[in-house]
Amino acid sequence: MVSRSDCLKRYGSDYYIRKKLAAGELFRVDKGIYSEKENVPELALIAYKYPNAVVTMETAFYLYDLTDEIPDEYSVATKREAAPIPDLRVKQYFVPKEILRLGETVFDYKGYLIPIYDRERMLVELVRYKPKLPYNYYKEILRNYRRILPQLDAEKIRDYAESMPKSRKIIEILREEVY
Repeated sequence: MVSRSDCLKRYGSDYYIRKKLAAGELFRVDKGIYSEKENVPELALIAYKYPNAVVTMETAFYLYDLTDEIPDEYSVATKREAAPIPDLRVKQYFVPKEILRLGETVFDYKGYLIPIYDRERMLVELVRYKPKLPYNYYKEILRNYRRILPQLDAEKIRDYAESMPKSRKIIEILREEVY
């Protein structure tokens, strides 16, 4: 994907951009955003539009196959001071900037690299947001985490938990419910 300004640099003018669009060599995927591919996944578009956001919560759990419940919105984390994202397709979580990039990795989603928290960070997020999640949803994800526990890095989980606000409570829940 490329922005309009990048297209102007590449093709020289709006006239040539329109010619590429008419020839089917370039496609408009959103206002001011173009792609050489006709169909761009919505999640890839969201990641491109909001480069300072990290995929989290419901979307991340679904992408990691920890739930089969398809989210209604794309969940992203941004720093607490960030402006609200006006996109109705996006559910925004405001996170202290000190922990925003903690555990960030990339996920190959249909050929597009999406910034997302790793599975260890998502386990900590699951525990952090436990009171706000439906009970059955929480239990389903927790059950799936127990199944993949040998594949996870316990040291990372501990480090992430210790970096979070209310870390003692998070560590206590991890001990009681996960390990």
